[in-house]
Amino acid sequence: MADSKKSAKLSIDGKDYELPVFSPTAGPDVIDIRKLYAQAGVFTYDPGFTSTASCDSTITFIDGDKGELLHRGYPIDQLAEKSHYLEVCYILLYGELPSAAQLEDFESRVTNHTMLHEQMKYLFRGFRRDAHPMAIMVGVVGALSAFYHDSTDINDPWQREVASVRMIAKMPTIAAMAFKYTIGQPFVYPRNDLDYASNFLRMCFAVPAEDYEVNPILSRAMDRIFTLHADHEQNASTSTVRLASSSGANPFACIAAGIACLWGPAHGGANQACLEMLREIGTVDRIPEFIARAKDKNDPFRLMGFGHRVYKNFDPRATVMKQSADEVLELLGTEDNPTLQVAKELEKQALEDDYFVDKKLFPNVDFYSGIILEAMGFPTSMFTPIFAVSRTVGWISQWKEMIADPQLKIGRPRQLYVGETRRDYVDIENR
Repeated sequence: MADSKKSAKLSIDGKDYELPVFSPTAGPDVIDIRKLYAQAGVFTYDPGFTSTASCDSTITFIDGDKGELLHRGYPIDQLAEKSHYLEVCYILLYGELPSAAQLEDFESRVTNHTMLHEQMKYLFRGFRRDAHPMAIMVGVVGALSAFYHDSTDINDPWQREVASVRMIAKMPTIAAMAFKYTIGQPFVYPRNDLDYASNFLRMCFAVPAEDYEVNPILSRAMDRIFTLHADHEQNASTSTVRLASSSGANPFACIAAGIACLWGPAHGGANQACLEMLREIGTVDRIPEFIARAKDKNDPFRLMGFGHRVYKNFDPRATVMKQSADEVLELLGTEDNPTLQVAKELEKQALEDDYFVDKKLFPNVDFYSGIILEAMGFPTSMFTPIFAVSRTVGWISQWKEMIADPQLKIGRPRQLYVGETRRDYVDIENR
């Protein structure tokens, strides 16, 4: 942590308290309140932790006003345009761009850990065929700790490294197997001669009855989806991983906790909500009606996939994702898919409407990623599992950073208690 060169004064009941103020390399200053309760006997109140910094981090920085997302200082649009997912994984994990030899070694280690322990396939049979893929992923990822005992000691740096590589490598296999299980098709094993995104697509869509060739345009689009969702600072699921890990839980359990949090529709389900909205609109001719509803303050309808809670300008990931969406739609066409026809026309009309332009409600990454996944043939139930595959490296990077932090303490939020004060128990006969 940086040294405090400033302080803030807090007055409570006529008594002043000096609180250290830390200045980050980017972003707002942070008031250190760690000793506030001990000195003044009060807590701070911040539901949702929207004004609270819970940790130091050197991994990801977001400037919502500028529309900027940096991984270790590298802008996300440059990484998505010039790099690929496993190189971004290396940057997030180790902090620097890899040399050619380092990247080759890292890619080799990930590729050679993509298979699951063979006994794990029996776990899938314990789920109903109509189970949501996220339900399967929460269970299977948590169960990894029962199969890989040699990488659960969080105090061993080498075991932390092995666990990190294993989870990045195995998550696509788990997600693809969950998908195959729910549609009643046989599992497809990974292949070491394919890149990360191509391997995932093959495991999802190949069948034993015929050969499957991965289209490079689809593979590139899939790689960008992974890249653009790799990490997003201290969001709900990342904070869940950090909170779980603060207790000393094994890494597989911590990532399973992150997956469970991501499952929530307010977090990982944004692109699914976008597709459901497009299906509700139904046809191109109904778009003006729904745009008018979105402008009406008295109508609860909102255009999903436009604007962003964090980015007050534009989502820096959306420009690159739009390029991929255009490439995928040109390849696969939209003639027979009314949902994709609605998506393209809605984007066009919204970007030409002064209401959305003035309020900076531009299409975000979820709008375009949902379009791409729909065009590829993924059901909406797979959108969040794919998000989990992407975000695994972010969770792992944050987990490794936290475990190595000398300031590590178990998370223990306080509360503003508004319930009953002490009262005496009355026997049931006297009530």
